[in-house]
Amino acid sequence: MAVEINLVYEGELRCNATHEPSGVRVSTDAPVDNCGKGESFSPTDLVATALGACIMTILGIVADRHALDLSGTKVRVQKHMVADPVRRIGSLPVEIEMATVVRDDIKKRLENSATTCPVMQSLHPDIDKSISFLWK
Repeated sequence: MAVEINLVYEGELRCNATHEPSGVRVSTDAPVDNCGKGESFSPTDLVATALGACIMTILGIVADRHALDLSGTKVRVQKHMVADPVRRIGSLPVEIEMATVVRDDIKKRLENSATTCPVMQSLHPDIDKSISFLWK
């Protein structure tokens, strides 16, 4: 099943994207260090956002299977750009702060599942994507 995203260039390095199934809109802006104003998410910021949201979604699926409530769990993704040999995302370290106590056997399942989210699997292997868990 395909999902359609439509974008319109608004000028001044800004785009407006519409998620057609829901009608939700997201605006992007080029970052300050790449000729933009940095007034919204940049396209590479959305990649980092997608990674964090995808990991949390997969963790939620696994947690639901084990009747574990992860409400309040926080995911922090830092996006680090590199310029050599071309401008691109160099690393996306992820830190997951669990909001609930988790049994050891479930911890292993959550840790393993975090690396299997579709966004993680779609990112180029040259991007460092380390994941650390802060257990309660």
